[in-house]
Amino acid sequence: MKKSLHILGKVLSWLLIALIVAAILFPFAVMFFFSLKTMSEIRSPDPSLLPDVAAWENYKIALQTGSWGQYFFNSTFVTVIVVVISLIINSMSGYVFARLNFRFKNFLFVLILAGMMIPPQVTMIPVVSLIRSVPLAGGNDILGQGGSGLINTYSGLIIPFIAGSFGVFLCRQYFVSFPRELDDAALIDGCGRFRTFISIYLPLGKPVLASLAVLKFAGTWNEYTWPLVITQGDAMKTVQIALTNFRNESEIRWNLLMAATLMVSAVVCLVFIFAQKHFVNGILTGSIKG
Repeated sequence: MKKSLHILGKVLSWLLIALIVAAILFPFAVMFFFSLKTMSEIRSPDPSLLPDVAAWENYKIALQTGSWGQYFFNSTFVTVIVVVISLIINSMSGYVFARLNFRFKNFLFVLILAGMMIPPQVTMIPVVSLIRSVPLAGGNDILGQGGSGLINTYSGLIIPFIAGSFGVFLCRQYFVSFPRELDDAALIDGCGRFRTFISIYLPLGKPVLASLAVLKFAGTWNEYTWPLVITQGDAMKTVQIALTNFRNESEIRWNLLMAATLMVSAVVCLVFIFAQKHFVNGILTGSIKG
């Protein structure tokens, strides 16, 4: 009886997993089949999921609609720089809040947590004003007046994302779980705080940093609102903004849009596939230590 219930539980578990996977993959399947259709098929009053004849040339046409090489370079450059700098800042900040004692430590950490509760749309206008008013940038004078600042620049796309409350919180929660004896041993060996962080905590923090890197990569790559506000012209477009190339005043070219969307989404999927092991280990390790 117990064996039968065990088998039944396994079957139900696999069925549930299969349903979840199907629900996740279904939108991608719809995008893929629509990317192989002609616009006449999409406009047809009797639509079908599968195309009559696969129009693979849609992918070529989509890549020729705009400077997609530049768009991919912009998104890749911004995303990689954001991930690298944010990992440095978040890991160091998390270490400081986890292992060091100083005045107003808890108060400052509460302020960081409060930042997680504020929607980015609330702070967008003040951040745009700050980016526009950076002194001696984009034609500005020493007071930050007279020019465009960091508007329509890589720096303007990168700076607002190089740190974040969630990353500091995640690293702090991970580092705080290590025993205090680890710091005492490093101190006996003559390690200062910075060397202790570099030599001990940073290597031990690889799982949580890998998880944070994947999350930061996906969030930055998929960002739409900020590049839309901060960029002007075709040269600084990211891939998410470039997807609007397939929309005009009269219609949306759905087949080309779906083809481009699949190619843009494939980057994040590939990153997750290759980093899946480290990402899962980081999540599991963080949950156990937490």
